[in-house]
This record gives sequence, structure tokens and C-alpha cells, in this order.
Amino acid sequence: MGVVKVRRGFHEARWEEPIIFELSNEGERGILIPLDDKIVREVGDVLSSIPEHMRRKDPPKLPEVSQMRVLKHYLRLSQETLGADLNIDIGQGTCTMKYSPKVNERFVAMVRELHPYQDEETVQGALEIMYKLDLFLREISGLDRFSFQPGGGSQAIFAMASIIRAYHKKRGEERDEIITTIFSHPSDAAAPAVKGFKVITIYPDPETGIPDVEALKAAVSKRTAGMIVANPEDTGIFNPRIKEFCDIVHEAGGLCGYDQANANGIIGIVRAKECGFDMGFFNLHKTFSSPHGCGGPAVGALGVRRELENFLPVPVVDYDPERKAYYLNYDLPDTIGKVREFYGVFPVVVRAYAWIMALGEEGLKEVARVAVLNNNYVMHRILREVRGADISYPANKRRIEQVRYSLKKLKDETGVGAEDVIRRMADFGFHLWTSHHPWIIPEPLTIEPTESYSKEELDEYVEALKEVVREAYEEPETVINAPHRSVIHKIEDNSWFSDPKKWSITWRLFLKKHGGKL
Repeated sequence: MGVVKVRRGFHEARWEEPIIFELSNEGERGILIPLDDKIVREVGDVLSSIPEHMRRKDPPKLPEVSQMRVLKHYLRLSQETLGADLNIDIGQGTCTMKYSPKVNERFVAMVRELHPYQDEETVQGALEIMYKLDLFLREISGLDRFSFQPGGGSQAIFAMASIIRAYHKKRGEERDEIITTIFSHPSDAAAPAVKGFKVITIYPDPETGIPDVEALKAAVSKRTAGMIVANPEDTGIFNPRIKEFCDIVHEAGGLCGYDQANANGIIGIVRAKECGFDMGFFNLHKTFSSPHGCGGPAVGALGVRRELENFLPVPVVDYDPERKAYYLNYDLPDTIGKVREFYGVFPVVVRAYAWIMALGEEGLKEVARVAVLNNNYVMHRILREVRGADISYPANKRRIEQVRYSLKKLKDETGVGAEDVIRRMADFGFHLWTSHHPWIIPEPLTIEPTESYSKEELDEYVEALKEVVREAYEEPETVINAPHRSVIHKIEDNSWFSDPKKWSITWRLFLKKHGGKL
């Protein structure tokens, strides 16, 4: 039918909500502030106090929209959104999506009007929560001090790379290489690269799926500044030799950073300290129940062992027993400075604190146990019942909290690929996620059930996946052209990583390294 050019387009029996600027009408206002002569006299001519070179030449191009139209616009957009409160979101892969207790939102509502410039004496309760969450995370990780300043996992990795650089600089050492693994999160390579490090990537042993320890031994040298890795990796595979890996890096003089952005399958069971790490971070907006940040409000809680405490970004929260008061401590002599403004996203800190308080030690362990149980239940059902799906790398290894499946067989037999399946799942009301690039595992599909979902909900997801695969074999165009029930339809991916011919050098080198096959 095409799109009828009206205020709200109508396309194949679905409304298409325009952007807010398209709703703008010149002169339309949400609120009119009455200005009488007395107010003008008291306030004065504010514009004249602004230097000429700092004044706008033109007014800001903001939408002119009434209050009711704004309300309807954003409510309609919210109805077009898939989310954890509406759908079964186990297809988010490495980015944990789980239920966040709504009582925690009440706690957040109590503190949302706090301002970072308030005097410390007026926010003692907030500082106490930050201080005590630091103590909780010390116990959970075995590390000695935490900062909540980083605004997410990638920024926490950037901070770890900054600490590694500052540490070696203080010691007068020239070290410029960071080691990571291919199935660690891509930010574990990207953030150190931004800091100017040369990144060395360790590939796994194809028989076990565990990073190759001999390759690590060959990679370390006097240039090694450190290692930053995830464990479990983004395939869901846990490296049981991780302490040996850290020892190898330490013997070479490097530091070890732990990417625990997703600790959902090991929280309360595995600690960074016993694994041998010098520093690490948790994404509070994943494991610790706060909704996933997705570029928005998030916290990458960064912890270090005592020897690195003075390198943390400032300020950190301390307690003065003489004054019986909490305060912001800027006095860390080796600090890397700030990695973002203020002290972190406080509502995320509140949710994490409340979640830990509610669960306690045994509750946290139960979260991990149920997450692993749910994941392995879904894995066994998919491998047994979903035609064209397998675990290609490696097939015989247990997974922890997630699995990166391969739909290569489905693609070869039907022409329907992983991204087609993911888009079609949106028609069934399930979350879709397509960020697996580069596709070292061919046609990847990453699923992480978490502890939030019941057996019935997990079965519902698997049954929908089975139906999509049935369609792929019997009516492939239905899947290839999906989604059909979404406001936004299929978007062609013309980026370089969607075409194997454009990145086949990496793929060929990987295959050559491991005997020509996965």
C-alpha cells in the first residue's frame, strides 16, 4: 500500500509513529509562563549579561508540541517496544536481561531528585549506600576497593587499561601490549586499543574451546602490560585454567583484568581473587538486576586489589569514624582521574544494593545455580529438538550461563540464516539481538535464559524457535522477509561484516590455524 502522508502514516494495517519533530507545529506550546512587568523588572535583561560571541544566532530547533501530544507520542512508542517486562528476553545473549524487582523502583523514586552538587552533609544516606555496596562487592569478588564511576562495562575496561598504563609508568617500565581472547567481549580489545596498546588475541584450542595456554606462553614478553579477558567467555564456556593464565601473565610482569560484566552464572561461586586477577568489574545493569543500560544509565563497578587502590578514578566514598560521616575522597595519589563526571549513576547503585540485600549470600548463589540450570535445560532442548541448530565450537563442552549456537546447517539447507530467525522471533513477541560480529562461529545465535524465567516460559521460547525453523524448511520466504508484525520491518545490512567475502582473511587465517575446520 505504501505510506499515506498523514500525521501518522498507515502502512499495511499498522500505524507508523513519526519522530517528535514531525509532530511539531509552529507556535504550539506545552506550557506558557506568564511574565508580568514585575517579574521582568526583578529578573532583568538576562540576554545582555551573556557575551555577544556566546549568544545563539538562531533559536534552538526544538519541536513545538503540546503536552497532550507529547504524552500520546511517547506512550505509543512504548507500546511498540519489546522489553523484559512484556516479553521473554532470553535471546539477548551476552547482555543479561532479567527481571528487576519493582519494589526497587520505589527505592529509586525516593532518590531520583538528589543532585550531584549537593553538600555531602545532605546526602549521607546516599553515600552510605555507595559505601556499603562497595563492601558487598569486595566480598563477592575478593577485591579490596570499588569505584562506581564508570558508566558501563566498556568504560570500566577503559579504566582498567588506564590503571595498567599508570601502574607501569610509575614503575618506569615501557610496556605496550595487552593480551585478550577472541571470545572475550570485543571491548576487551577495543578499550586498550583506544589507550594506545597493541592488542594480542589468543584463540582457543578447537578441541576444548578453552583459550590455548601454549599460545599465551608464546605471547607474553617484556612488552606485556597485562591481560583483560572474560570468563566465562561469550560462548558460555568457562576456562578452568584461568589461575594458570593469570600466573603466566604475572610472571611476565603484567597485570590481569577480569571482565565480569556478565557474572550471572558464577556470582557467589567464583571470585576474581581466587582466579588470580588484580582488578575486575561487574555490570550492575546486568547481573545485579538493574535494567540493561544499552547506552543509557549503567554502572561498570570497578574493583582492584589493595596495591592498585590509589590508581582508581576519584572520588571514592569513605567513612570518617571521628565525624561519623561518609565523604567523597579525592585524595588518591596515583589516580587515573575521572572517567566520567560525578560518581556514577546512583539509581543503578540503589537497585543493585537493594537486590543484594534482599537475596543475601545464599540467594546470590541460588541465582547462579538457577541461571546455569535454565541455560543447560534450554541447550539440551534446542540440540535435541531444533533442526539445523548445533554447538559447533566445541560440541562437547559444558556451558555456564549462555550458549552461542550455530545455525550454519539451517542456512546451508534452507537459505535462512541466524539474523532471519532472530527477526522472525520478534513476530512471536520475543526479544531479538543480532550483535555477534565478526561471525567466527558461523550463523551465530546466542541465548541466555537467566534465573528469571520459569520452565513454562523457557518451553514457550523453544517452541517458538522450533516453529520458525519449521517455517524455514517449509516456507523460507516467511522467515527471510520477517518481521511482519513490527512497526519497523526488515532493514538490509550493508555493513562490511555482513559479507563474509569482505572479512574472509580473518576467517581463513582462523581456519588455517585450526586445521581448516571448527
